[in-house]
Amino acid sequence: MRFRRLCLVSLFLLAGCSKEDDGVWLGYAEADYVYVAAPAAGWVTKLDAERGAQIAAGTALFTLDTDNQTAARDQAEAAINEAEGQLAAAVSSRDLSAKELKRQKALFKSNATTKQLLDQAQAGFASAEATVEQIQASLRSTRAALANAAYNLSQRTVVARASGQVQDIYFRTGEYAAAQTPVISLLPPKNVYVRFFVPEGEYAKLKLGLKVKVTCDGCRPIVATVTFIASAYEYAPPVVFSIKSRDKLVFKVEARLPGGLPLHPGQPVDVRPL
Repeated sequence: MRFRRLCLVSLFLLAGCSKEDDGVWLGYAEADYVYVAAPAAGWVTKLDAERGAQIAAGTALFTLDTDNQTAARDQAEAAINEAEGQLAAAVSSRDLSAKELKRQKALFKSNATTKQLLDQAQAGFASAEATVEQIQASLRSTRAALANAAYNLSQRTVVARASGQVQDIYFRTGEYAAAQTPVISLLPPKNVYVRFFVPEGEYAKLKLGLKVKVTCDGCRPIVATVTFIASAYEYAPPVVFSIKSRDKLVFKVEARLPGGLPLHPGQPVDVRPL
């Protein structure tokens, strides 16, 4: 990709030397690709897209193996079932302890029991209450683990977050994809723009928001807006020795439209300021 761009820049410079300057800035269409990866590593078990296909946002692109994630989910579900059973038993025990404490308090008021038995009832209720709270805390933690396991499982099927055309596929079914390594690249239409080069002598004409007319062979003129101007030159001899050699300086500029430009990346274009 970088080699291609350098070649294009060289061709533009050569073209500029072979014909009179007619106010045209030479460039080409460029694009910001969307590289889709999974957050965790795994084996590609299913591929739902092919190169050239138009993909809508929310469409499944590929699926990774789910053995570990399914096991983690099942383990969390089993732990919840066990904790819920323990909680039911603990609540029942606490309720019995509460009734016993209430009975001992009533007997103590009528001098029908001893202070020792009342203290035992109070201690039994406090212990039962602490057990219930402990199991409830454990259950909350286990439910959070289940939610995390379910989320991790859902992430094994990766969907497109933007609409666009599938440009390339880097891993096929049966291949192992490392975490956060792109498996598919997409090109949303709105991410296509033009990159062109302006001679040093015309640099003063540039400003962000400048409207430019973009033309190419076989396409209608397009009006775009300058969104980026490089602060450093793109090409120059090692040392500028004279005014003549300074003419070789060019600055990289980009222009876009909110919905993207109807061009193909790499397509040569002519750009003129409006």
